[in-house]
Amino acid sequence: MQTFVNLSCAALIFLFQVILLLLLLLPNLGFVNYTRVRRMVQQLGIIVVLTCLFSVLNYGVESSGGLSYNFYEKTCPQVENIIRDGLKPVFSSDITSPAALLRLMFHDCQVQGCDASILVDQDSEKNGSSEMTSTKNFAIRQRETISLLKSMVEVACPNQVSCADILIMAAREAVATSGGPRIEVPLGRRDSSSTPSYELANALLPPSTIGVEELLQIFVNKGMSVEESVAIMGSHTLGVTHCLNIKNRLYEGEEGPITGMEHGFEAFLRLSCPKNEESIMSKSRFVLNDPTALGFDNLYYINAMSGHGLLRIDAEMVMDSRTTNFVRRFGSDQEAFFQAFSSAFVKLSSYGVLVGKNGVIRKRCDVVD
Repeated sequence: MQTFVNLSCAALIFLFQVILLLLLLLPNLGFVNYTRVRRMVQQLGIIVVLTCLFSVLNYGVESSGGLSYNFYEKTCPQVENIIRDGLKPVFSSDITSPAALLRLMFHDCQVQGCDASILVDQDSEKNGSSEMTSTKNFAIRQRETISLLKSMVEVACPNQVSCADILIMAAREAVATSGGPRIEVPLGRRDSSSTPSYELANALLPPSTIGVEELLQIFVNKGMSVEESVAIMGSHTLGVTHCLNIKNRLYEGEEGPITGMEHGFEAFLRLSCPKNEESIMSKSRFVLNDPTALGFDNLYYINAMSGHGLLRIDAEMVMDSRTTNFVRRFGSDQEAFFQAFSSAFVKLSSYGVLVGKNGVIRKRCDVVD
């Protein structure tokens, strides 16, 4: 395809050069309106440049990394409708499922790219370990929903659509259904064919104690700008945070008031997540990420600016000179947040993916064939 684009542009440029050569001869022909022809040639030159530029940019959008916005146009054109219709009863029966699906997608993509490895169950005979045994995948849910969607897609389009793409489409629907932007995502990912590793998940999934420096290192390495890195954290506007993940900030840090946390909110969190509570209770207790935890909005940033952020990163982004302006902008302009989040979502979901002959299309999402 790239060769075709290059040849097409070369042919247009050659034709333009021939016309220019003829133009040099026109002054010797008295019956030709030279000024009018020159104007036409200038217009043709603009058309040639724009045509080649559009072809190159369009090729880059459609085929960068082996992904495409119309990847299933011929093999499974109805796949997005199948995913959307299949999720409607899930969302209506469990209002927390959008947050769970978005988190599931993020945890999959953080470990060797979006390859659906997080969906594979542990099997001592075939698959060995599972990413799900990682302590950082605590409370991951809705894996079975992806398997259900996969079975629905298989009926319509056998062995065509990967579990990795289904997970991305489900997460995209979760954002839109919750009031967030409808994100156009390129498709064409393939599933991992190797045994997933909980050790790798432990190493690559960021801890709840992450700060701005670590945040930027993770996401800038995935091709995101600082603005997009701050925007991707806005996914925390959905769902809850378990006490297990905020106790270190409440009780194991500095003496005195917690930096970046409003005193009344700190007192509320200490009541909600007691210090000496048994570990099993800490795992079951949680607090809402923000008062509109079921809606995708910009309240996460508003909370962070008012000292109501739950995690260390929430407070640091407000105070760090590299990120504070973006936090404040997103807090005051929800559309700006939606635009930056959409761009970040596409970059995260496209980074390091398996395409073409790499990877497989699993028949079942929970088993490596």
